[in-house]
Amino acid sequence: MAKLAQNFAKYSIHARMQAKGVVEKPDIIGAIFGQTEGLLGAELDLRELQRTGRIGRIEVMVDTNKGMAYAEITIPSSLDASETSLLAASLETIDKVGPCDAEIEVVKVEDVRSQKRRFVIERAKDILKSMSDNDLPDSQRIAEIIKEAVRTREVSSYHGLSCGPDVMSSEEIIVVEGRADVITLLKNGIKNCIAIEGSKIPDAVITLTKQKTVTAFLDGDRGGELDMKKLLSVAEIDFIARADEGKEVEELTKKEIFKALRDRTPVSQYMEMLKDHKPQARESRQEDRPVDSETKTFLNTLLEELTGTKAAYLVSKDMQIISKVSISGLPEALEEFGPVFAVVMDGKISQDIADMLTKHGVQFLVAGGYKERVRTNMTVIAE
Repeated sequence: MAKLAQNFAKYSIHARMQAKGVVEKPDIIGAIFGQTEGLLGAELDLRELQRTGRIGRIEVMVDTNKGMAYAEITIPSSLDASETSLLAASLETIDKVGPCDAEIEVVKVEDVRSQKRRFVIERAKDILKSMSDNDLPDSQRIAEIIKEAVRTREVSSYHGLSCGPDVMSSEEIIVVEGRADVITLLKNGIKNCIAIEGSKIPDAVITLTKQKTVTAFLDGDRGGELDMKKLLSVAEIDFIARADEGKEVEELTKKEIFKALRDRTPVSQYMEMLKDHKPQARESRQEDRPVDSETKTFLNTLLEELTGTKAAYLVSKDMQIISKVSISGLPEALEEFGPVFAVVMDGKISQDIADMLTKHGVQFLVAGGYKERVRTNMTVIAE
């Protein structure tokens, strides 16, 4: 059988499979060949395309969890864009793998040539950094576009956490919530920032706060309040800065960012303000219901898996993943899949989302924080 050399592949089809049962790699490959045979005619038959070298080796990585099988599927193609798209779409007609009901979703069709474009961009960054001010192009607009791209790509890593390149060398650091906040600050020339990235304050951040002067720059919503309380309980914070009420740090303009940092409050003063502040009426939530520790751990693990995807898991009462959907597609998914015990989502809770989930009988909601005060009868885990 002819093999498609990577050098000649124009596109790469990336798909995900979910099967209601345990299946293996040969089952998946067999289903792909068997259930697409004849679907697009002889000219686009997978076996013939692979034999002639126009389709490369089908790569499959399978994982199982709680009686379900999940797989990542990659198919290199030297066909043109329209033929590759047809081939990709045909994968989504597969509804059975081995003896199990299954579903395949095409995640993306990647233009392999984009790797060369990325190389060009990275090389352009190196050239720009090596140029002196006198050698800069006459067009300031072009220069600014490239500089902004450099700032965006300067996201570094400290113990797996997104940060700016000056975190270790600077005497002062700014702690923010997530990677998007780091990118926003980098775009505006602030390079000594680091993200906590998760519901738990990482040990690396706790250690770093003992060595630096620290400003916690947090969202102006309930999620920001929760992050602030967690930081104050375990880390050594010197100043508190907040985004405008209802806004997230990643949404701020350059003027708003520098104003918030200019107006930062010393922690000692902030704590005095908290003492003088009368407690507000508590939301009518059920977060204080006893939650089985094993259930909570499992649901929090799912939330960590979703970080950065802006997606949601639908979970059954026996803790089986029913489906993974976009947050915007939740209403339709809940209609389609019937009773859902829990929803785990990579996003912040609004009253509209809470009302919609309650309407569909969801009993548990796990999310990354709150956009606003929420009243609901569901059990909510959002820290």
